[in-house]
Amino acid sequence: MKLSTKGRYAVLAMADLAVHGAGEPIPLAAISARQNISLAYLEQLFLKLRRAELVTSVRGPGGGYVLSKPASDVFIADIMAAVDEPVKMTSCAEGSGKGCLGGKQCLTHHLWKALGDHIVAFLQSASLRDVIDNRFGAPLAELARHSALDLEQERREQVSQ
Repeated sequence: MKLSTKGRYAVLAMADLAVHGAGEPIPLAAISARQNISLAYLEQLFLKLRRAELVTSVRGPGGGYVLSKPASDVFIADIMAAVDEPVKMTSCAEGSGKGCLGGKQCLTHHLWKALGDHIVAFLQSASLRDVIDNRFGAPLAELARHSALDLEQERREQVSQ
């Protein structure tokens, strides 16, 4: 699966809004400057995010965007869906009757479909609050640290033999 900039930037911009907003409107120009994302691109994304009722626009001086609900209630899958970012592991066109290989499914179709389903379930359970509280970084960092320690121990054992 390859995630396009559309999905990555939408999640990044929404996380920025959650961190810097605190209920106050944030202009897209501020997000653009902090995250190095084109203002025109952000405008396109936020139009879709507003239509999906994930953000609310505030007009006038001091205007910008605010989250429509608490960060803990905004899920990454909703952001991805709002900007039309599919999470799909197979090349089959769903509902078209066409398979991976023209008219039939490939041998690994169900494997990739199951993986895609797991990714969707993960994104449906991951909120903006999880992202801004770095709930995904700590366990991975701990896992990496243990892996490095395990590799070092294994290397020492090999040297001592």
